[in-house]
Amino acid sequence: MRPVSGGDVADSFRVGLADGRTVFAKTRAGAPPEFFDTEARGLRWLRGAGSLPVPDVLAVSADPPLLVLEWIDEGGGRPVSDREFGRALAEMHQAGAPCFGREDRRTTGSRGLPNEPADSWAEFYASNRLLPLARLAANTNALAPATISALETVATKLDPFGAAAEPAARLHGDLWAGNRVVDTTGTSWLIDPAAHGGHREFDLAMMQLFGGWASDVFDAYDEAWPLADGWTDRVALHQLAPLAVHAIKFGGSYAAATEAAVRRYC
Repeated sequence: MRPVSGGDVADSFRVGLADGRTVFAKTRAGAPPEFFDTEARGLRWLRGAGSLPVPDVLAVSADPPLLVLEWIDEGGGRPVSDREFGRALAEMHQAGAPCFGREDRRTTGSRGLPNEPADSWAEFYASNRLLPLARLAANTNALAPATISALETVATKLDPFGAAAEPAARLHGDLWAGNRVVDTTGTSWLIDPAAHGGHREFDLAMMQLFGGWASDVFDAYDEAWPLADGWTDRVALHQLAPLAVHAIKFGGSYAAATEAAVRRYC
């Protein structure tokens, strides 16, 4: 068993089993009982779309807290085809979700954001993301009172922004470049999801928050499943939630970035 780097939530290991297999395992001291089971459910749900490679869940346990996945040999280079990834991501989103949020109501992410089922994107994003994050930011003094008030204001007027007409997509939910692993063949895998039903623009906005994705990904996605008019104007709107999370967790420049984003919409 050998520690591997990456992530700030769990301790991760490369494990050689007695039968010759190599697997990935992670644990977290004091993890809530459903912590790794929720991730396992998300991985299986994304894998079930049959669109993008997702590591197989080999074992999951609450006591001890443990998740074991198939091992991916990283290649360390660029993926074979960013365009192929974009098309496959569109296909995964099109696999859909039974609701916005999660039917099992499991929380996701390091701040345990709620995923209560909702009938529309506006209802979900307001009640499960913006308003809970505004409360968390107020409790931790992570954002200025004016920024918190602006988040609450935006939460009350999401419908006019034009993103609410589409059905719930099958989202990864935390799709920054670090959660794509490129293996030795150049194939891209998805890991560490905060999976839920949501608006597909959310995954695309998350991908643009920290960079690391070629423009070909977005071009190919739009060709496979054309995006609604004005979607680029809503990127910062969808980024409000991850920016607020980072402001709460890390402070620093994320508070200013959250304020700049929210001021575009109120």
